[in-house]
Amino acid sequence: MQQSVAASVVPPSLVPTPTDTPNFTKRLANFDTLPAALDYAAKSETGFTFYSGRGVIEAVLPFRDLRDRAVDAALRLAGAGLKPGDRVALLAATTPEFLVLFFACQYVGVIPVPMPLPTAFGRREAYIEQIKGQMVSSGARMVFGPAEFLPLVREAAAATTLQFIGALDDVAAWTQSGADLHAAGTNDLSYIQYSSGSTRFPTGVMVTHAALMANSHAMNRYGVSNGPGQRATSWLPFFHDMGLVGFMLGALTSQTSVDYLATEDFARRPLTWLKIVSDNGSTVSYAPSFGYELCARRVATMSEGSLGLDLSKWRIAGIGGEMIKPNVMQAFAAAFKPYGFSEKAFCASYGLAECVLAVSFAGTNKGMVLDHVDKAGLEDHRAVAVSEAAPDARTFVSCGKIIPGHRVEIRGEGGEILGERQVGRVFVDGPSVMSGYFNDAAATEGALKDGWLDTGDLGYWIGDELVIVGRAKDMMIVNGRNVWPQDIEWTVEHIDGLRSGDSAAIVLVGNDGAEKPTVLVQCRLSDVSERNKLAAEVRTKIQEASGIQCDIILVPARSLPKTTSGKLARGRAKTMFMAGEIPRLDIAS
Repeated sequence: MQQSVAASVVPPSLVPTPTDTPNFTKRLANFDTLPAALDYAAKSETGFTFYSGRGVIEAVLPFRDLRDRAVDAALRLAGAGLKPGDRVALLAATTPEFLVLFFACQYVGVIPVPMPLPTAFGRREAYIEQIKGQMVSSGARMVFGPAEFLPLVREAAAATTLQFIGALDDVAAWTQSGADLHAAGTNDLSYIQYSSGSTRFPTGVMVTHAALMANSHAMNRYGVSNGPGQRATSWLPFFHDMGLVGFMLGALTSQTSVDYLATEDFARRPLTWLKIVSDNGSTVSYAPSFGYELCARRVATMSEGSLGLDLSKWRIAGIGGEMIKPNVMQAFAAAFKPYGFSEKAFCASYGLAECVLAVSFAGTNKGMVLDHVDKAGLEDHRAVAVSEAAPDARTFVSCGKIIPGHRVEIRGEGGEILGERQVGRVFVDGPSVMSGYFNDAAATEGALKDGWLDTGDLGYWIGDELVIVGRAKDMMIVNGRNVWPQDIEWTVEHIDGLRSGDSAAIVLVGNDGAEKPTVLVQCRLSDVSERNKLAAEVRTKIQEASGIQCDIILVPARSLPKTTSGKLARGRAKTMFMAGEIPRLDIAS
């Protein structure tokens, strides 16, 4: 059934927060602490608006109301015995209640720990394991979340020493403390952000007020030029750094109005995202490549212009959170050009939670800057430029220039600094870099080298612009060749019946001790002979594209794990398969 994006009737009492405040001077995150930023934002008329999956306004939260409610809740948290430095875990639902408690923690000096909702994981057991690990490693004293998810939280917390598990609005019934609000210092922790966990169990990044403000200021001033007239729309989850910082904290610290659609509602009705952008004249919105891909697929069967959208004000269509797929972005631009969308709006970026969020931004109004390199050269850690039509060309997207006040080095295996078009590990230094992982000295030591953050990513320079090519730990070495798993996976997803994210290229060790390149492929076929045909086609396509013979293992649909940002968790997929947690589907012998 085609998705309807017809205009909905909005009750007169619920209208979006305004884009601008008359006679109000915007400040771009030049504050000492997050409470100070909200205190200033509360003087404006801007704020947050929450939408249903059908594009109907469900709640409006001006910044002044957010501050009043957060201060009230802060005094009640203090009255319950919470003290500065205590941790409180919050299931990060896209609701005003989550934001109220997040900022209540800021005002009382308690450290909030945003946790994912169960919809972010395919398996119930995986979700319980995930949040249990986060609650234990953070030492949370209390957990709050939507009432419907609390049974799962209680199951995950069975062996912990949590003092309270309750709904987000339970705090309203508690008695207020008579104490003053906490005066946070710039180097105090603001919150703990769990990393996405693509290659290991997520670790808690310690984010200070100073680091948050440094990153938010750089993003607001130099990344998206967030002055008057700017408005944002987001469906990104609050438990992930791009949703939490990019489209909540970063927006609030620049007094920018944001329109929210819950992530699960976007997944069901992706075109609602674009309807909100259109209706409110949004200028900034971000998504990983798969978000744009979902929209392009939905509109493919509709007649041109039938949606009635106007995307002409969308000046920054950001891309981040996973490896950028140029063909996906080009398909989106073509599909929505009739609605005023310009491919020049695309703005690639690079970042990670260990640097609060942003490390680099491409320039605005430039669109994607593509770099075509030789695959054989990549295997030797060299990005040799070739023409787009070259038979063995691999295309990457420039992630732009490093944000001011920060430095990036590309280093070789021996720690030497590499020059232009030499592929190596990406190291970052600057005021946004984390002080470490919470209660994890070993992980901190592994990530921080003399103050420099080893991102674990591989990249290269084109002039002063950064290009990211993949995760170092994901590199497959096959017969002495360096093979990028994304190349194999992108080949697989172009086979009829398969989709983006349907495969994981890994290396398994056989009984004889030999390493064998292997591809786990999600299969929706029930007929064994059809499965056999699919496995044979995948094997052939990979060999034709890369010259590599791989074992093809079919696994059930939705069995490959994803990170909290929606990326394939390749390392976790390998671990789960080896442990028997991902079953092998039968094929004909």
